[in-house]
Amino acid sequence: MTERSLLDAFKDVLSGTARSIARDGEVEVGFTADAPHMAGKAIKVPTPSRALPAEQVALARGFADANALKLRHHNSKMHAGAAPADAVARAVYDAVEQARVEAIGSRAMEGVRVNLNQALDMRLKSDPIRRARSADEVPLSTALALKVRERLTGQAAPRDVAPAMAMVDQWIEDKAGSDLDALSMAIDDQRAFQKLANAMLEHLQLVDSDVPPETDENEPEDQGEDEEEQQEEGDSGEDQAGDSDMNAQARAEDQGGETEEGETDYSEEFDADADDGADEMGEDGMMPVRPNRPMSDLPPGFDYKAYTVKHDEVVTATDLCDEDELNRLRGFLDQQLVSLQGAVTKLANRLQRRLMAQQSRSWDFDQEEGLLDAARLARIVIDPARSLSYKIERDTEFRDTVVTLLIDNSGSMRGRPISIAAISADIMARTLERCGVKTEILGFTTRAWKGGQSREDWLAAGRPPMPGRLNDLRHIIYKKADEPWRRARRNLGLMMREGLLKENIDGEALLWAHQRLIARNEERRILMVISDGAPVDDSTLSVNSGTYLERHLRQVIEWIENRSPVQLVAIGIGHDVTRYYRRAVTIMDAEQLGGTMVEQLAGLFDDD
Repeated sequence: MTERSLLDAFKDVLSGTARSIARDGEVEVGFTADAPHMAGKAIKVPTPSRALPAEQVALARGFADANALKLRHHNSKMHAGAAPADAVARAVYDAVEQARVEAIGSRAMEGVRVNLNQALDMRLKSDPIRRARSADEVPLSTALALKVRERLTGQAAPRDVAPAMAMVDQWIEDKAGSDLDALSMAIDDQRAFQKLANAMLEHLQLVDSDVPPETDENEPEDQGEDEEEQQEEGDSGEDQAGDSDMNAQARAEDQGGETEEGETDYSEEFDADADDGADEMGEDGMMPVRPNRPMSDLPPGFDYKAYTVKHDEVVTATDLCDEDELNRLRGFLDQQLVSLQGAVTKLANRLQRRLMAQQSRSWDFDQEEGLLDAARLARIVIDPARSLSYKIERDTEFRDTVVTLLIDNSGSMRGRPISIAAISADIMARTLERCGVKTEILGFTTRAWKGGQSREDWLAAGRPPMPGRLNDLRHIIYKKADEPWRRARRNLGLMMREGLLKENIDGEALLWAHQRLIARNEERRILMVISDGAPVDDSTLSVNSGTYLERHLRQVIEWIENRSPVQLVAIGIGHDVTRYYRRAVTIMDAEQLGGTMVEQLAGLFDDD
């Protein structure tokens, strides 16, 4: 038997097991180099190496079992119908439900328990809970999921996260201990379980007890199991509630859960050690920790700096990838485009109509010369010498505009989010170009994980204290503003390249994109930022204060919004950017990105 056939045999075994657990003969398990996820009845798990090492086999089994259990024991429409609208509460609600589903399997089958524990260990390697230094930084969705798992299965939290759990354990027990005890009585009844979960959210002050969960009759249709219907809806995102307990919010603000009903996103579950190379995944999760401190918390003397900038780079897509690989990656992106193009294109056409309406022509009547006015035809026949029978066409003023799309290329965007970001940027560029609006598409990441040559220079210099930013920036130009879309379209495929997405230093990326816009001659300049989490660079944060990058980002945003002619708008994928940007929207599902981009741009032009 060949090495390749061993992988095939393993995949067949996984598929058979998943069908048995889910009790559904249509379930299929496949391998992916992207983040593990589930779309409909297709389960994608991490690809093990050809030697099938035991740890990788157990990991693949764990993700396959978790998703198969969800197919069997989870009703998506029921879950969505009782889900809270607040982003923080929704993240906890989703995480607790996933813990219920996995607990059912763990209690019934010892082998499944072992597999799920292996997958949990992998998820926790990149979860923000491991980086938490205080109770405010502990992600509440992760902590509560582990508490529910402990109550339902008797398994304590893994040792790696025990210190972080200890920071919030007493607070959780004081506020929701009785709720956690009651959950075990309803493990097999999803409706009863979600009622208890919502009561727990109230006691934790994550939702207002006077406001019931969203129960719109149309909600299940948008959130249900039919993935194609979800993609057509293109919801523009949920409003973020602001009355929750601030400490609880700080802990849970940006924690992930399920990205859509029927598709579980495990993009946060992969991690890469710096020694493992660029081809590792190294995710920090869909929603890394952001303490969300107010602007007033910034010390007046805060001075951001980079230890060195000599290793930073600004590159084009063709600098990082040869032509053949770019064509291959673009082909892969086009495959992703098939399922999304309908919904996003409809919205893009709506944007085009709104922009073209603002450019519609009008007429000046009763002129001495120009085009003959048909409404005055009878008068002209009667009196050919009559003046003021002409009209002159004139254009409605439409300010010359350029739009920059700045896309977060960090590891937590891996998988579905980065695919949708690339597709949405592609369609927006085409649409705006048809309307005469120039579009630039930029990306930002770092050249290395956990410090590159900048860190090496710092180590060689004897580790001077408070060195500032300690990683090498990589700013990527996918499409220049003056470049036609047809010439740049294949460059967007680079976002699909393995190993490209690493860490993210948002503040400097925002300044870079802003400087490029300021250099433009257009009268109106718009900068749209698309990000899914905090500015995170382990190398920098390990030797500076824990909020070093965040504070710089806040300063940059404040300066642009208050002093710059550039109009700044942000879209947060699973992260509450409304606390940072004056004009912003947060979406909890990457599938909503295309529609949200359209609505935000249309709103800016309508305001004009």
